Amino acid sequence: MSYPQKSRKNTWLLLPILFGMIGGIIAYIVIRKDDPRKAKNCLYVGIIMMGIGIILNIMLLGTNVMLNPGFNVNV
Repeated sequence: MSYPQKSRKNTWLLLPILFGMIGGIIAYIVIRKDDPRKAKNCLYVGIIMMGIGIILNIMLLGTNVMLNPGFNVNV
């Protein structure tokens, strides 16, 4: 079954940028019939944003904020 392609706005890319993989999946499901190329791009952006989030979380695990004396905070 072939669906007629109509162009969707680029604002759909904000969904995966703001919400990561979940936003990419939602955007893909919503616009896959109207603009399959943009739907795949939304999915790819969601995967990339999820990867960036994982990398940032791993980098933050290496920091020891509680024992760093530079903050001058009594815990």
